[in-house]
Amino acid sequence: MLLPELVTLLAPVLDLVRLTDEVPEPEDVKAGWGALAIFAGMALAVALLGWSLFRQLRKVEHGRATGVYGDVPAEPRDSADDGDDRNDRNDSGRP
Repeated sequence: MLLPELVTLLAPVLDLVRLTDEVPEPEDVKAGWGALAIFAGMALAVALLGWSLFRQLRKVEHGRATGVYGDVPAEPRDSADDGDDRNDRNDSGRP
C-alpha cells in the first residue's frame, strides 16, 4: 500500500523537523486580548446564527400551517380538546 512507502520517505523529514522545532517555554506563551476578542466574536456569531435559525424555523412552521408550501392549511386546534392523549393516565399511573 502507499502509506508505508510514504512513511519511510517522510521519516527523515519528520526527524529534521523534530530536531529544529523548539517548544516555547511556558512563560513565553501568553494569552492576549486579541485571542479573547476572536473568541468573543466567534461566540457572538454562533449566537446570531442560532437566533436566525430559530426565526427561519418559525417562519417555515407558520408557512406550513397556512398552506404556503402546497400542504392543506392546518385548522386551528382547540386547546381544551386538542386530541393529545400523551398526558392522559390510566389507573396504574402509566400512559
